[in-house]
Amino acid sequence: MKRTIAGIVPIVWLLLCLAIPAGLALAQPVGQITSPRDRAQVRGQVPIEGSAAHEQFQKYELHYGPEPNPGDSWTPIGGSPFGVPVIQGRLGLWDTTLIPDGVYSLRLRVVRLDGNYDEYFVRGVQVSNTFPTDTPTPEAAVTPTPSRATDTPAPTPTVLIAVPTVSSPTPRPTSTPLPTSSPTDTPEPSDMPFTSVSGAACWGAGATLAAFVAIGLLFGLKGGIVSLVRGLVRRGRESMGVYED
Repeated sequence: MKRTIAGIVPIVWLLLCLAIPAGLALAQPVGQITSPRDRAQVRGQVPIEGSAAHEQFQKYELHYGPEPNPGDSWTPIGGSPFGVPVIQGRLGLWDTTLIPDGVYSLRLRVVRLDGNYDEYFVRGVQVSNTFPTDTPTPEAAVTPTPSRATDTPAPTPTVLIAVPTVSSPTPRPTSTPLPTSSPTDTPEPSDMPFTSVSGAACWGAGATLAAFVAIGLLFGLKGGIVSLVRGLVRRGRESMGVYED
């Protein structure tokens, strides 16, 4: 009997040693995202690893949001919220093919029975589904193999042959005759003011007629002026009472 009790006591002591740290761990809020990390680059289906547990555990939630996020807008990741605590395991699966490429944040919220919660974040996660970046593979350096020295051929002498040059006579310039212009006959002016005899005759007849008309008008005006003067004189005398016999 004593041997049985002596064998049970170490087992109970071992169980207590294991249970006490576990209870203390659950008494403190446990929440973290171990993968992906800050500023990670992801694409496709992204598993989210970490822990979400508490002594008063009710549920945990997973969300993602754009950066920057001035409106504090968060979208739940498929299946969120989750009602089973997780210790160092998979928290959820993030399908990044449903969102445009860009920079995002991840948020883990561990909710307690009283409604309060603790939050944990991963910042600067780059989603690159359209243009994934490939890591270049370094190429092995090639060491050049020294080649054997080649014989340099001796220079061949060059023979120069002088060719005599004959100077050609320089042609003398020839005088170019200047063009001469032939004089043109200038027509002499005509002394006659008329181009024809008939024109001169018409002009003379017209001048004679004009002279006769002018003389007739002169005599007509003279007779009229004399008659007018006589009439005025007669009226003047009559007005003065002088009458002619």
